[in-house]
Amino acid sequence: MRLLIVGSLQGQIGAATKIAMDRGAKVVHASDIEQGLASLRNGQGADLVLCDVTFDIGQLVRGLAAERICTPVVACGIGTDAKRAVEAIRAGAKEYLPLPPDPELIAAVLSAVADESHQMICEDEAMTAVLTLADQVSGSDASILLTGESGTGKEVLARYVHRKSLRADKPFISVNCAAIPENLLESELFGHEKGAFTGAIARRIGKFEEANGGTLLLDEISEMDGRLQAKLLRALQEREIDRVGGTKPVKVDIRIIATSNRDLASEVKKGNFREDLLYRLNVVNLRLPALRERPKDILALGRHFARKYAEANGVPFRAIAPETERLLASHPWKGNVRELENTIHRAVLLAVGNTIGPEAIRLPDGTKVGGALLTAGIDDNELPPPVRNAVESAAAVTRTLVGRTVADVERDLILDTLDHCLGNRTHAANILGISIRTLRNKLRDYARSGLAVPPPGNDQKMAG
Repeated sequence: MRLLIVGSLQGQIGAATKIAMDRGAKVVHASDIEQGLASLRNGQGADLVLCDVTFDIGQLVRGLAAERICTPVVACGIGTDAKRAVEAIRAGAKEYLPLPPDPELIAAVLSAVADESHQMICEDEAMTAVLTLADQVSGSDASILLTGESGTGKEVLARYVHRKSLRADKPFISVNCAAIPENLLESELFGHEKGAFTGAIARRIGKFEEANGGTLLLDEISEMDGRLQAKLLRALQEREIDRVGGTKPVKVDIRIIATSNRDLASEVKKGNFREDLLYRLNVVNLRLPALRERPKDILALGRHFARKYAEANGVPFRAIAPETERLLASHPWKGNVRELENTIHRAVLLAVGNTIGPEAIRLPDGTKVGGALLTAGIDDNELPPPVRNAVESAAAVTRTLVGRTVADVERDLILDTLDHCLGNRTHAANILGISIRTLRNKLRDYARSGLAVPPPGNDQKMAG
């Protein structure tokens, strides 16, 4: 495990560092949040960030999100400061760790957070057959193509393969090709040199270099632009990449796992995907069956999620009632494991009594599983305080736009997009679908109204 520790906490973190290293972790220190983000940006990578709770945990979590770095954060502080611990969790930290450190507690937290959401829950024969094949090929360096419907657990299987491989002690880096704008994906994958484009104020290491020695997951690769497909093919063939604006190639040693919920052979026929790249990626194909094709896993996963979200929300664990299990088993689960997980999470929050009954199994549109319309709600006063708070918070999220003007929403969207693009006006305008002239006029108006709008290339967070 790679551990990034941010802060010092009067030397107490030093003891935590030694314990983590004794447990096999590779530890990197940063004095503050900016230095920590710079370390991750420059390719050192981390599986977990341990941060001094006196720092702005929200700033750290937002910074990781802006850099598209999916690394969990654990806050730590001297003693049991309940108020700060609660604030840290609300800001996005996964756990709070009191110091001075207890070796067993640190070991448990490192293990739990690092493995969160990466467990393979499997009882059905259809899925065990896939895992058997995955076990056979994990020890090789062959590229693997994971296919299946959205929500079937392709990234979870990719992490499973990595943990079983000879590269298990090296980085596992995931890139969602569908979530990153096309004009930013090249820099995200291959990195860029300082000055490569407007806003490139420093060299940035790409995901290929960050994954060096380990595994790179290219999630939803079917969404990749044709020009980038050609550059990816060269990287796979030559085992070297070119940073944007770079003058010489950089050697990399990685194993590629790609995922797609589309039929790539059909995409090749349509001219949307390169046939030579498909051959390079599809050395081994692992198809994940839909959840409806592995009914035994519906109940196994349901029980797992019931326990997981009871612990996460601080409510008593309730077993799933037999009649509820029959209801779950009969549902088609078009959203697969992701849909089941969300449904059980809601059920944990809404259940009353000693078990999770059928009345707690509801879909996002307010209907019960099976299609019955929700005709009676549960009195808020019947819910335990943690559940009531969670429900109220969820409702608040859906109301965030109510009462705001279109101009306010537009302003925040423009400033957030510009922040995402590190101040690059051209990139931001392309993403927003407006002309560069319109964007500049908007920013000029914001500046005149007193908002802090940084100059081009400035990557500081904009006030608003």
